[in-house]
Amino acid sequence: MTLREEIRQQLTGPEGPFELTEEITFGETMEVFKNRERSVRELLQKSASHGEQEYIVQGDLRISYADHVQRVARIARSLAEEHGIQKGDRVALLAANSAEWVMTWWAVASLGGILVAFNGLWTADEIEYAAGHSEPKLLIGDRKRLTRIQELDLGVPTLEIESEFAGLMEGGPVPELPAEPIDEDDPCLILYTSGTTGRPKGAVVSHRALVGFAKTQALHGLERFMIAAQSEATSADPGEAPSPCSLVTVPLFHLSGLYAAVIMMLTQGIKTVYRDARFDPEDVMRLMEKEKVTMWSALGSSGALVINHPARKRYDLSSLRGIGFGGAPTSPDLQKRMREAFPNAAGNLGLGYGLSESGGMGTIIGGVELVERPTSAGLPAAAHQIEIRDDNDKPLPAGEYGEIHIRSPYLMLGYWRNPEATAKTIKPGQWLATGDIGRLDDAGYLFINSRARDMILRSGENVYPVEIEHRIDAHPQVGECAVVGVDHEELGQAVKAIVVPAPGASLVPDELARWTAETLAAYKVPSEWEIRQDPLPRNAAGKVLKNVLTGESENIQIEDE
Repeated sequence: MTLREEIRQQLTGPEGPFELTEEITFGETMEVFKNRERSVRELLQKSASHGEQEYIVQGDLRISYADHVQRVARIARSLAEEHGIQKGDRVALLAANSAEWVMTWWAVASLGGILVAFNGLWTADEIEYAAGHSEPKLLIGDRKRLTRIQELDLGVPTLEIESEFAGLMEGGPVPELPAEPIDEDDPCLILYTSGTTGRPKGAVVSHRALVGFAKTQALHGLERFMIAAQSEATSADPGEAPSPCSLVTVPLFHLSGLYAAVIMMLTQGIKTVYRDARFDPEDVMRLMEKEKVTMWSALGSSGALVINHPARKRYDLSSLRGIGFGGAPTSPDLQKRMREAFPNAAGNLGLGYGLSESGGMGTIIGGVELVERPTSAGLPAAAHQIEIRDDNDKPLPAGEYGEIHIRSPYLMLGYWRNPEATAKTIKPGQWLATGDIGRLDDAGYLFINSRARDMILRSGENVYPVEIEHRIDAHPQVGECAVVGVDHEELGQAVKAIVVPAPGASLVPDELARWTAETLAAYKVPSEWEIRQDPLPRNAAGKVLKNVLTGESENIQIEDE
């Protein structure tokens, strides 16, 4: 038995702090945590025990755990009494990261409602679609984003954060948190995920999934700490560790933001620091130094932007003890450079693989294991199973590439109002078909072939080419087009469009970019354009051969140990 297996057994075995047991979940026998909360409201209630420890820091605003619970209770009361929000109602949230975003989430979930997390980068057209699709009872947004849709009639009451949110916390004595019964398989969140068929789909997430995410991440964090303590892997003279503090630069409408930064940190009593503006690497370093940040999720291009900044050595970043990655491939070279830039976190780099549909989890890796396997996405998370299947849905042996499938008690409940897509994605036995291509090695580690799928991972944002292709194809002077991802040093991948003009037409890239930006968020607009006169290469079935356009072979496999 390996050291890792011994520690896992110690933590999850009988009487262990994370004891696992088998229960029937969604008609299937699966492992779950024996001692667990049944709703995220229970997580919130327990967080009051952290008292005057700080939970949210943003600019001059500093909110303790005890104060946070009281504020959320007031907001929940106002949402119920003034806006009629009840169990099962949807509340849409369209805003930048803020204390108000965080408190709105906890208030809606405490009522048994469903928060619909709108992407703050969406255009008016994308917001209009999501509002019509999810039919929220209330839309809460900041001024900048509400201005974006001021010409639209969404048929939804709106509440502006800057001028109206404070009113939700006024009046009367502090109430108790809502007492409406919540089942752990009740829905509490809808996350919109870009889809291969064009319009985004709303993944419906349960209380069980979010509680499971928090407990699973806590288990693996302790497991990694114990492995490091009993191995030769050490950080570079870290000295006395400061109090745990997480800097949040990940958008909260992402699972990396809401799940890890908001929910998991609350369960651990950790201070979370938010910024007031768009990502700025020097301001990030300023906050790291000022607040003595110990944890940071370097999503997308943020890690490279910080370590490449000419002012980096002017800041004391020695407090950093842990760095997480996710949302985009993290090259071995970037991992190496991050360890060099943050030596006190060198032994505690980690990453994971998961989707909105999988409850945010699938595999996890960090510490010594990531050093040894820098291109791996890790081993299955606790209570998760990974299987690689061929085109006939048959399991494949180790070493062979196929579609990645994930099985766990924490999968999404389904796609909102889309039973057909749900049935295609969640297969019998509670197996999720991810659409991603990968392989398992003999030891069970997952390696993902990121170029074998159509999705583009641009600075942590999932971009599906078909949505962009549909918009470009609608231009009257476009004959055909294909959208692909191309390597980019800071973004991971950039979006490139290859366009063939209609007969007799003349195309200008700037005009095509403006056309695309009219209905799609800026991160989806191609930054590279290629206008070609020859027809796009296609196979016998008429499918565009994007591997020919990008110069890759059809059977490319880029991940190796």
